[in-house]
Amino acid sequence: MRDKQTIIETLGLQPHPEGGFYKETYRSDIAVKRLGDEHNKSALTSIYYLLDGNDFSAWHRIKSDETWYFHLGCDLCIYFFDEHESLQTVQLGLTAKRLQTTVPANTWFAAKPTSENEFCLVSCAVAPGFEFNEFEIAEREALTKEFGKSDANIEMIQKLTRLTPARTVFLDGASGNQPDSSTCL
Repeated sequence: MRDKQTIIETLGLQPHPEGGFYKETYRSDIAVKRLGDEHNKSALTSIYYLLDGNDFSAWHRIKSDETWYFHLGCDLCIYFFDEHESLQTVQLGLTAKRLQTTVPANTWFAAKPTSENEFCLVSCAVAPGFEFNEFEIAEREALTKEFGKSDANIEMIQKLTRLTPARTVFLDGASGNQPDSSTCL
């Protein structure tokens, strides 16, 4: 099952607003309340997520921690801005010998396969559970204004934003601890 289209069909994946294909595979029946929130939400959600080598997961952020688990295909680079507004990179996959990483809540991040001729399949677990009303896709101009302090930052913002975001939700809250970074090839 290493053919991209076969995986999309077999797993029942659908296009995701940030790029790639996904399917929610789990939504906990356990309800939790995030500190400071008024409403209960699912304790945990999980998805399959497939990115083709010529696609990317556009810069976005959510209000919950998100753990990525590598399954198959080429390695995947996850880019994020740390608490010092510096661009960091984590590479997941067999080449990197790293099979999971967590992106803290409220962190701007994006992802791209390391090979344009391959794809990667991962799972993403979100706790407290993912809700589209807590999902924000970055606008290029605003992200550049906030993080465009170096040529490298500007280049990655331009490469991994779409000119017309599919959906924008404004979030509040500060970012927490950042994932460990490594060099992405």
